[in-house]
Amino acid sequence: MFPILALAFLIVPIVEIYLLIKVGQVIGAGWTIALVVLTAVIGVWLLRLQGLSTLLRARQKLEHDELPAQELLEGMGLVVAGALLLTPGFFTDAVGFLLLLPPTRRWLVRRLAARLVVSAGVQVRSSGQRRDGDVIDGVKYRRED
Repeated sequence: MFPILALAFLIVPIVEIYLLIKVGQVIGAGWTIALVVLTAVIGVWLLRLQGLSTLLRARQKLEHDELPAQELLEGMGLVVAGALLLTPGFFTDAVGFLLLLPPTRRWLVRRLAARLVVSAGVQVRSSGQRRDGDVIDGVKYRRED
């Protein structure tokens, strides 16, 4: 994982600088800066809309006593999208806008969720036997002595 991150931190700035120079040569430096600022403003506005939508879906699931796992993971995707959109450059903006699109974000979340390991809350003794005595399964719990 570290080599991939190190490579990304090396390649992404080079790609950003290259794109900024090329776009600046075509439309000029002032317009390039204006375009970078405009994409950031539009991205933050769209991020706000998507964030509120995701928050409302999570709240509805909580009201129905459901775990909003999908919405929490989508929220993390929105945080990444926001960071990418606020980073100056066209490549990071493109990736950030892709994460703002619900189908793209949901596809990515499903791929990541498939890789996560969820603990079942069951303890295993060294002999390999299950020990369910300490596990309480249920929504409400009240201790009475």
